[in-house]
Parts: sequence; C-alpha cells; structure tokens
Amino acid sequence: MSVTIKEIAAAAGVSRGTVDRVLHNRKDVNPEVAQQVRELSDKMGYIPNRAGKMLAARKQQIRFGCMLPDIGNPFFDKVIEGFKRAAAELKDYGIKVDIIHLRGFNAQTHIDAIRKMAAAGYSGMCLTTLDVPEIQQEIYTITQNGIPVVSVNTDIPDSGRICYVGTDYIKAGRTAAGMLSLISKNEQKILIISGSFHIRGHNERIKGFRMGLEEHNVPYSIVNTVEAFDDNDDSYKLTRNTLLEHPEITSIFVVAGGVPGAYRAVKELDRRSIYILAFDELPEIRHAVKEGGIGFTICQEPEMQGYVGVMRLFSWLMEEGKKNANDYITQTIIKIADNM
Repeated sequence: MSVTIKEIAAAAGVSRGTVDRVLHNRKDVNPEVAQQVRELSDKMGYIPNRAGKMLAARKQQIRFGCMLPDIGNPFFDKVIEGFKRAAAELKDYGIKVDIIHLRGFNAQTHIDAIRKMAAAGYSGMCLTTLDVPEIQQEIYTITQNGIPVVSVNTDIPDSGRICYVGTDYIKAGRTAAGMLSLISKNEQKILIISGSFHIRGHNERIKGFRMGLEEHNVPYSIVNTVEAFDDNDDSYKLTRNTLLEHPEITSIFVVAGGVPGAYRAVKELDRRSIYILAFDELPEIRHAVKEGGIGFTICQEPEMQGYVGVMRLFSWLMEEGKKNANDYITQTIIKIADNM
C-alpha cells in the first residue's frame, strides 16, 4: 500500500497540514522542517495524488524492466523482493515490473540483454551491470532516447543514468579494514577474492579496504587478487590452491559472492586462524558467523535497493524528468552472531 501524508507526518513529528504544505510547495514552513519532510517522503516512496491523473492520460501501460546477474547468486533474492514490493504498491497505477535474469558478468551477455530490453519498449530500467565503456555507451543511447535508467547495487556513473541506488562500497571496504584492525595489529598477508574486475562496486570495496588498512596503520601485503565471479565452486578452488601455494596468508577479503566456498577451503585445510572478511547475510554466511568461523559480515540493505530503484523510476516519470533524481545510499551494517 502507498505511503500516506499521515504516515509521513508521524515519521517527521509534524502535523498533516505541514506535510501537505511542503508537498504542495506552499510557504510558511520552516526550511529545515520542509527539507526533512521532502527527504522522508522521498525515502518512504510517497506517490502524489496527481500520479493517477497523469498515468490515466497515458495511452500505454507503463512497464519497468529490472536486469540482474542473479542466476546462481542468491544475494539478489532480496533485491528481487524489493522490486516486487514496489511493483505491488504501484499495481493500482497500472505499473508492471519485469525482472530479467542473467548469469555472470560476461559483457556481451549484458549488452545483448540491454539491447533486447530497449527493443521491448520499457518505460524505464533498473540495471545491475558492468562498468565498462561498451555498456556505458549502450545505456547512454537508451537515456538519450528519453528512457530513464537507474543503476541498482553497483553504479555506472558515466552512462547518463538518472541516479544510483545502492551501498557506498568504499565505506564498506574501509569498514572491513577497520574491523580487521580491531581484531589484530599484526602484519597481514591477504588474499583478495573479487567477484568481477569489471564491477565498479567490487573495485571500490578493494580500494576502500586498502585505504582503511593504511588509515589504521595495519601493516599488510596483498599476496594475490583473484576473480571468482561470485561463484562458490570457483571461490573454493581459488582459495584452496592459493592457500596451498602461500601458507603465509593470514586474511581473506571476499569482496562479493563466494564466501561459503572460501570458508569451505579454509576448514578443509584446517586454517581456521585465518580471518575471513565477508559481506551480506546469506544463510551460509549466517551459519559461519554463528559457529565462529567468520567473526562478522557487513550488510547493505539489498531489499531496499530494489524497492527504491523502482520508485525512483516512477517518481522520474511523474515529474516528467523535471526534477533531478538523487542517489540513495543504503546503510552499511555490521552483523555479528549476537545481532543476527
């Protein structure tokens, strides 16, 4: 169900009349209060009453296409839940949301899917894809044709997209480094397991991690950086082989998916003194944290990413592109066994 003015007023701690004046750009409201109300209404997904009239004036049904590399990657299950929650709330407005499922990070596969979406005539798109020039160009072509694109979960800033909805990856990487500095001040020999070298968010996590280690004066060296494509089997093999070749490794920084695979290799080789730095709250990660094999995991509100991504598209269409869409950065949340 859509958010009401009454709910926004309760969240902001003001009267319904105040909220009404702010949302209709009337005067006599404290500027700070007005800003708070606007931010809350945006965050909560408020849909103006005029939306129904504007949608009724359109001759064609509005369809949004949401593309994810989710096949074989359970992290995106929560993002999909967010897409579906937004779709349910917008159903009465005649909005339809399609989810396009991809496997992996092959650039041509993503390009083919984006072209197919463009040909399908979607009114807007949410995309989780690679930040490489050829894909940037595909998205730019779409946006120049008047179709809004929101980058969800990982950004593609040089593409003409209207906004980014997702986590601050540099902050997440720095957070992982800060946690490691609390665990140990000894020199760290680190294996980095990335998802894809062409996903902006994965690269930013690594950048933030190294920044954080230096800020906390943690002596370290990177033994190897490998690409596991968010696949547990690849992560397992790469971790096992690297640990056998480099027994000096003290920490494993798993940038994205593949945590269960790395954890399995560490257990099999009886290297449980190794610190595994993980992200997200998948069931296997929860189990590893609760049994003590992983000390903590850093989460990023994936359900909210999907929800806000679709709502940003809807708001953009209702404003007819006259209002800039702001980025929405989800929280960086540290989870340990006690707060899961």
